[in-house]
Amino acid sequence: MSPSNLRALIFDVDGTLADTEGAHRAAFNEAFAQAGLDWHWYEPLYTRLLDISGGKERIAHFMALKDGLEAAPAHWTQDPLVQRIHELKTIAYDRRVRAGKVALRPGIHELIESALNNGLRLAIATTTTPVNIDALLSASIGSDWMGRFEVIENARTAPSKKPHPQAYQQALARLQLDASECLAFEDSFNGLQAATAAGLATLVTPTRFTAGQDFSKALRVLPDLGGVTLADLRHCHDEFLVACAVAA
Repeated sequence: MSPSNLRALIFDVDGTLADTEGAHRAAFNEAFAQAGLDWHWYEPLYTRLLDISGGKERIAHFMALKDGLEAAPAHWTQDPLVQRIHELKTIAYDRRVRAGKVALRPGIHELIESALNNGLRLAIATTTTPVNIDALLSASIGSDWMGRFEVIENARTAPSKKPHPQAYQQALARLQLDASECLAFEDSFNGLQAATAAGLATLVTPTRFTAGQDFSKALRVLPDLGGVTLADLRHCHDEFLVACAVAA
């Protein structure tokens, strides 16, 4: 495949489109209080818990740690307490986001509009819930945000959490594109693993929660996408394709 054949951009959501983790942490703590629990996730603890993808999985993992276990059995995510906490947390998060307390990261809105104006296709590949995605993008882009993204893979359509590549694999299948025709955008090690396992060149923009993670497999690591143009992305994509050709 010749260089400059970039046809689609595939975005993660939490941490990538917006620095949402502070709002998520506050929502978890509100949910714990509403459930009558004395749990509190301070930022250092929450940063460690982000190694576990998925809200229910994170709650179950924390319960396992409190019980002296290294990991939670898979069925713990179906525990009524975990389900109740997650429901309360989702409501609390939705309220924060719709109140305008979470904004898109620098460069995101401009890049989305530029991509659409220049014929690139857009997709989302996340393992967060549809409710969380809608809350964030309705508040930051508008109620018509879904019209901008041709494909949306989320926790409902792709239940295997990152670092499993399911969300990206399904996004590529629905776009009917090869991985070499796309760029992925992530903010975490788990997300990077998922994207690269699907064969995608990946740009990483860490947040304060993920800054210390291993991004050695990323195509680029940038503080954010402020000032990044489609020409910049095409140049990165060219380099990826050339490197793949040399390696082959």
